[in-house]
Amino acid sequence: MSPDLLAPIAAFARVAHHASFTRAAAELGVSPSALSQTIRKLEASLGVRLLDRSTRRVGVTELGQRLLAQAQPSLASLALAIEGMNESRDRPSGLLRLNVSRTTADIVVLPHLQAFLAEFPDITLDLHCDNALLDIVAGGFDAGIRLGESLAQDVVAVPIGGRQRIATVASPRYLQGRALPQVPQDLAGHRCLNVRLGGGIYRWEYTNRGRAVEVEVQGPLISNDGDILIAAVRAGAGIACVFEVQVADDIAAGRLMPVLKPWWPTFPGFYLYHPSRTHVPRKLRVFIDFLQARARP
Repeated sequence: MSPDLLAPIAAFARVAHHASFTRAAAELGVSPSALSQTIRKLEASLGVRLLDRSTRRVGVTELGQRLLAQAQPSLASLALAIEGMNESRDRPSGLLRLNVSRTTADIVVLPHLQAFLAEFPDITLDLHCDNALLDIVAGGFDAGIRLGESLAQDVVAVPIGGRQRIATVASPRYLQGRALPQVPQDLAGHRCLNVRLGGGIYRWEYTNRGRAVEVEVQGPLISNDGDILIAAVRAGAGIACVFEVQVADDIAAGRLMPVLKPWWPTFPGFYLYHPSRTHVPRKLRVFIDFLQARARP
């Protein structure tokens, strides 16, 4: 392979990852038009079309997907080699790419974000928020943070923040004039705000004295964004099932009321996961150590 093709292939990988010339160009520090010209020259050199372009989106062709699948391991190895050179610096530095859900970002990352950025000014955090459990290697991420039960078996997982409890809550306005649920099955008579996880709707989980129950609830709203659900329950739209830590202040202030509290389940909590134990970049190592120290149970 001509060495001249290496940089264009790496640029193509970033466009494919972002599905956008504008975002990829911003990451690479070039103009979108220059990046587009680079990809066109690469396509001309290879004699194939790698990307499908329209005014609204950028898609990867079948041949482009094949090139990505074969090129990604080599590009990742190159990135590790360069990262190894950067490790010799006194201060951790570089771009740290993390894949997290929006709820995970709210609970685990954002409370400590400013302190981390202040302590490690040479590290740039790139937070990709997505409820889907993406392949962090294929996506070019250094690590991800998810609930432990969601993780694959072949990753290195580090616990962050301790166990988490799922709370069921409603506003006093919603509960006024309505019967308070006493058991999970009573939710059938209420307006429940549903959360979409991946491709499905979350079935609300409860435990009491060793008895586990799952209920499928109905209501006027479905969202994959926890902030939207919390805003809706505060506004009196219905009952919601969220992490207790997200609404603890609302409960303490009386803005939200606990529902079915004896049934609230506890989960192992969040884990930061990454693909290999053999080479952990220094920027990731200091991020793990920082979060474990700050986000203690």
